[in-house]
Amino acid sequence: MRGPQRPGPSADGNLPLELTAFVGRTAELGELARALASDRLVTVTGAGGVGKSRLAARAAAGAAPRDGVWRVELAPVRDPEFVAYAAVEALGLTDHTARPPRETLVEQLAGRRVLLLLDGCEHLVDACAELVAELLRRLPDLAVLAVGRRPLGVAGERLFPLAPLGEDEAVELFGERAERQGLDVRGHAQVREVCRRLDGIPLAIELAAGRLRALSPGQLLERLDDRFRLLTGGGRDGLPRHRTLRTAIGWSHELCTPAERLLWARLSVFAGTFDLEAAEYVCSGDGLSPENVLDVLTELLAQSVVSREGTPRGVRYRMLDTVRAYGADWLTGAGDAGRLRRRHRDWFMGLATWCELDWFSPRQGEVAERVEAELPNLRTALDHCLTEPDEAHLGQCLAGSLWFYWVGCGRLAEGRRWLERSLELDSGYPRSRLKALWVLGYVAILQGDAVPALAALQACRAEAELVADPTAVAYAEHRTGCLALVTDDMARAETLLRSALTRYREIGELNSNVLMGQVELAMTRAFQGDLADAVRLCQQVRRVCEDHGERWARSYALYVLAYAAWRDGDHPGARALLTDCLFHAHGFRDLLGSVLSIELLALVTVGQGDPAEAAVLQGAAGRMWPAVGLPLFGSAHYNAPHELCEEAARRALGDERYAECVRQGAGLDRVAAVNRALEYFGARPSAAMPAPRGPVRQRRDGSDTQKPAASPTRKGGETAG
Repeated sequence: MRGPQRPGPSADGNLPLELTAFVGRTAELGELARALASDRLVTVTGAGGVGKSRLAARAAAGAAPRDGVWRVELAPVRDPEFVAYAAVEALGLTDHTARPPRETLVEQLAGRRVLLLLDGCEHLVDACAELVAELLRRLPDLAVLAVGRRPLGVAGERLFPLAPLGEDEAVELFGERAERQGLDVRGHAQVREVCRRLDGIPLAIELAAGRLRALSPGQLLERLDDRFRLLTGGGRDGLPRHRTLRTAIGWSHELCTPAERLLWARLSVFAGTFDLEAAEYVCSGDGLSPENVLDVLTELLAQSVVSREGTPRGVRYRMLDTVRAYGADWLTGAGDAGRLRRRHRDWFMGLATWCELDWFSPRQGEVAERVEAELPNLRTALDHCLTEPDEAHLGQCLAGSLWFYWVGCGRLAEGRRWLERSLELDSGYPRSRLKALWVLGYVAILQGDAVPALAALQACRAEAELVADPTAVAYAEHRTGCLALVTDDMARAETLLRSALTRYREIGELNSNVLMGQVELAMTRAFQGDLADAVRLCQQVRRVCEDHGERWARSYALYVLAYAAWRDGDHPGARALLTDCLFHAHGFRDLLGSVLSIELLALVTVGQGDPAEAAVLQGAAGRMWPAVGLPLFGSAHYNAPHELCEEAARRALGDERYAECVRQGAGLDRVAAVNRALEYFGARPSAAMPAPRGPVRQRRDGSDTQKPAASPTRKGGETAG
């Protein structure tokens, strides 16, 4: 697990949304802090726009549990099944197995003092309640701070209802928002009345203050009066606060120009954050040209309808859920929701296609970051494809095109869910179905789930031969060979892999998958004692990868070369290859590549005369394997170096000292283990290491990757297979 981060400035100096413009609330903050100190489950409730998320984030930042605060953003999540996946993602956990994500949470959080901030629970109350109840029951050191409009209803829950701002604090917030626009309205009598009319609801106040460039406080007050009389029959007594907020949003909407209203409605199709290029493509047309989107978006930013987030890879935007919901209602009312969702799907289909192509390039790291940033939108696009009539083939295509992310970036469990869901539908398009089948087989192999893997690959092979699809035949044969490799059937693995590589050459296929096939073939040769052939094959892969800037498949080639170097007695050479392999595997969150490297590094370390450190590394690897699957695949070939290392270390240390060192290693989380291995061998400093996902952070955007076009053809448009 990546070390926790306190909410604070992002790389470009901007504060995350939850901690910006935090005005007043001193008493509430102290009260909430005391509640967190005494209760394991606290739920902040209140009307939309009242400032629940900001208060919770501020209180969480000051809570300082030993192992950190981790925020799970649930607003973009629509499927209750994804609540646990969202928590796994937020905690930066990687689990390759087929077990439920809540099991991963329990295992990884056991013994840790962590505060889990669940933000935006109201539309997923039942799923959140079920998850929280189980986690609290099984993890006595865990505390949960939930945020939503409704309680979770879990035993032991302490409710913290948040009221609107007091009058003085509301005026202070209004003044702060005015100052952002270079205006000083402090002392204006009308400001206090505006805040009173808006019931002290922070979001409503911010929306009103966003109008100060065009209206004076007096004009704001006059227009608010008109709006409230229109909607409430002239009386404000007993006006519910949620109605006040909706009135304020509607009033702000009325004051927008037609173009601003149009963009507001169209932006509601995005989940989570989005970038300018996506907004220009998805939202333009029919009254809004692509060239004008930026200007209109800038106006919505000034009016607090949209917020801006600086990230290490560029600017991204988001809408608060309440504001998005208003825009979505408008979009539906205008009869344009279906068309905009299709445009959203098209953009992210195109994005996935470009990212799949760019994975085999020097932009591999940027691709991983881009898909990470766009994951909420990709999920939305997948869900659209799999719930709309006649679009199942697009869902299969999209789920299959993201193979590199599921496999290479630690998303096997989620990828398998989307692939299986897509294959439950009859698409009528063989090519997209075949790709989804072989990708599903690949994912299941890496999860150690041999029977479903073989079933998917056999179905793919049979159907591919039936429709004469040589590409799908090659991929099915390749992955069946991979399955034979990890189950110790070396002769069959070699036969299948050689045949698949021949097929790839015949059809002109070259990408990371093809290179991995050659690495896997090299592994069969190494395990059968032909080290020279294994080295020859992997040196070829290494050269091709370096020519193309490919780092993921290259890291596995380095692993095989390191194995061969160790077998030849070249410990320094093996060490250099393995630290390079580990550095890049960890950067991609490839847990399998990381743990294999650490296992072999342990053997090299004992060979270089440090059995204690070798035992520590074995302990660290032992902690990682349950998240990968069956340790060393249950393979006698893969397990042989582990047994040799353990035997040598025990002989040098004695059983008691060996066990003590293994326990020390087992106390290291994944990041600490990788850092230790790299620093021990004098490799790159950990500060330069590509970081896996972690806690409360800004999402990253690969805005300088190639711009995606619209979706592929309705026949599929696959790139790898």
